[in-house]
Amino acid sequence: MREIVVFSGSAHRPLAKAICEELGVDLSSVELTRFSNDCLQAQLQANCRQRDVYIVQPLVPPTQEHLMELLLMIDAARGASAQQITAVIPYYAYARSDKKDASRLSIGGKLVADMLSAAGVDRVITMTLHAPQVHAFFSVPVDHLTALGVLADHFLGQDLSDTVVVSPDFGNAKTASQFARLLGTPVAAGSKKRLADDQVVIDNIVGDVQGKRAIVLDDEIATGGSIVELLERLAEHGCTEAAVACTHGLFVGKALERLREHPMISEVVTTDTVPPPADWPALEVRSVAGLFAAAIDRIHAGESVSSLFDGVDPSLGPPQPRLFD
Repeated sequence: MREIVVFSGSAHRPLAKAICEELGVDLSSVELTRFSNDCLQAQLQANCRQRDVYIVQPLVPPTQEHLMELLLMIDAARGASAQQITAVIPYYAYARSDKKDASRLSIGGKLVADMLSAAGVDRVITMTLHAPQVHAFFSVPVDHLTALGVLADHFLGQDLSDTVVVSPDFGNAKTASQFARLLGTPVAAGSKKRLADDQVVIDNIVGDVQGKRAIVLDDEIATGGSIVELLERLAEHGCTEAAVACTHGLFVGKALERLREHPMISEVVTTDTVPPPADWPALEVRSVAGLFAAAIDRIHAGESVSSLFDGVDPSLGPPQPRLFD
């Protein structure tokens, strides 16, 4: 079997190291150089010839910088005669740019997928895309992982007798239903309208939250505006408190200020797909390194990746709860 070689850009080396520890391989070094004209250069410091190369790089801020690093590392691996090049992108930032809903609008999710293919990638591993249709933007195979099982494990040891899973919007309702099935709880959802990137309005809650503790589930938290708006509506509908869970905890802008001391929030749980903020010690961070390592191991051995999620993927388990029972 061909040897695995793993590289990482500068976006999230601790996650790359954790994945390598799970795999039992060393993280190979990359020399990233910035020239006087601000151009970047990537030189891989390990032999890639006829090897399976995995490059770990979430597209976190500064997003364009980290995207360019990833493209350069893919190009370097292709030029070094790698047998197969896999981009491991735990957080694919451009998944939010998934449709043309205004005149003369770019579709960044598709453009970045095309750029990765042009650079020479053979496969992509990612997690919890903001919009499922982004999967189809790629012309190469994509293994789309989920962190729902990892997040559910955090709550399964708690008393969930008076708990309801709440989705901030109807678009995430299917995932919230899946999460509720894992926890054995009912599910509700907010009616959300986005006015701008950092401004939303949630005008109603559909589902019973009266006298219950909520677990608010979202795929990504950036500024925290949607969460705060949702919490206000939950309080108006008689919800007592809320835990907040998400896969991608970016926490940019005023997010920490909004969430750390919010009176309704009992805890915030996220994963390490992106680097966690250093100044939030109470934040609960669950690692997904084991999932990515298992996916890499199975891909390398030619085995099924979807079987990692038996019982988590709704197509593989019992029926989901109806949304608004």
